[in-house]
Amino acid sequence: MADLEAFIHRDDLPTLIQVAVAHAQFESTHPFVDGNGRTGRAPAHAMLRHRKVTIHSTAPISARILRDIPGCFDALTAYRQGNALAIVKIFIDVSIYAAATGQALLHALADELEESRNRLQGLRSNSTAFKLLPLLIAQPVISSNYVKTSLGVTDAVAHRAFATLNDRGVLKEKSGLRKKRVWQHDHILRILDDYAATIRRDSVH
Repeated sequence: MADLEAFIHRDDLPTLIQVAVAHAQFESTHPFVDGNGRTGRAPAHAMLRHRKVTIHSTAPISARILRDIPGCFDALTAYRQGNALAIVKIFIDVSIYAAATGQALLHALADELEESRNRLQGLRSNSTAFKLLPLLIAQPVISSNYVKTSLGVTDAVAHRAFATLNDRGVLKEKSGLRKKRVWQHDHILRILDDYAATIRRDSVH
């Protein structure tokens, strides 16, 4: 495992090749009784983040790999016999898939954000309601505490922004509580749910 750790920390190799080989080596070492596949995919995500291939999100590598388990086993067998090409090709394929689906997700979220801005026509662009919109991409279910912390505003200002966004059809209050109320952006949640459904569907076809 020390050799694998040293290999993971090298910075003189093409990223995808390094990730694929590190994953295959971990699987071949098989250090645990169970869970080697799940555990072995975790370093792949960490390596992609460390090399800044992914920055703000996690690529759906696992779902695409699980789409063809027999093919992965064949690739690992070939790796153990000295041929890493098959496992590298798998990681190239999952990376292309992640980029394509991720790009589609970004476009859908950008379009929804623009639609939300259009609903706020007539408001000042520096209003709290406007400033809150980009936060909804990462946090489509929010509370006043989140807004106060993120934007540095008072509780009263946060609630006025919520009231505006609710009136304009951007947010809906979902908790039904008088205190600790929670608002959500239904359309952004639907986009994220659709994306997750696509990943799940593609993992079994």
